[in-house]
Amino acid sequence: MAFSSLSLLLSLHPPNPIHEPLNPILKSLPQSLEPAISKRHFVLKTASLISAIVILTQQYPVPKSSAEASPPPKPAPLSIANTKSWFQFYGDGFAIRIPPQFQDITEPEDYDAGTTLYGDKAKPKKFAARFESPDGLEAVSVVIRPTNQLKITFLEAQDITDLGSLKEAAKIFVPGGANIYSARTIKIKEEEGFRTYYFYEFGDGAQHLAIVAAVNGGKAFIAGATAPQTKWEDDGVKLRSAAVSLTVL
Repeated sequence: MAFSSLSLLLSLHPPNPIHEPLNPILKSLPQSLEPAISKRHFVLKTASLISAIVILTQQYPVPKSSAEASPPPKPAPLSIANTKSWFQFYGDGFAIRIPPQFQDITEPEDYDAGTTLYGDKAKPKKFAARFESPDGLEAVSVVIRPTNQLKITFLEAQDITDLGSLKEAAKIFVPGGANIYSARTIKIKEEEGFRTYYFYEFGDGAQHLAIVAAVNGGKAFIAGATAPQTKWEDDGVKLRSAAVSLTVL
């Protein structure tokens, strides 16, 4: 079963959706991958980042004869490339590294929007950044959405942990039924402390995706890299590295 659409962050050729879900990530995935991930998909484990179905946050079993639980093994390091020589794209409140030869296909700003006498609001851009490989089969994108569109909250979210734990937020960023290959929390040191990023890598055997999400000032910044599974086997490290390079400014 392949992803039938990859609109917004994940799509290369999106169709017109029948329903408009709140989360742009879920909007980009097929209707067959609907409700939330089953509980058995929940363990922080980075195993094979290509083909294995890894479970998120499932608790490791404790032997009945043992009084104490054995600590779970630490996840293996992510396989990423050095991106310092890559072009760094600066957007509205974020920066991201772009793989070599990827072409900028971000829609231009519509400076005439929102300037009518009737006070019409400017139509928001689907992508804050959008780059594709020369063959058009691989894409790196960034979308920005108000956090209250992703989760109803009375307070303005300042960190992605305000949307829940890695397990809880997976219901927002990963479609139900997707095979999760890797998930982890990444903390980046900043001047005033640490910023938390959530990383998820998943697919359906035909399409492979890696996303990194962070929150600042009530906005969710979501970077994603996608390619067919057959392309990911060769270019997965490059695409994963692009997603992980997301920096909230």
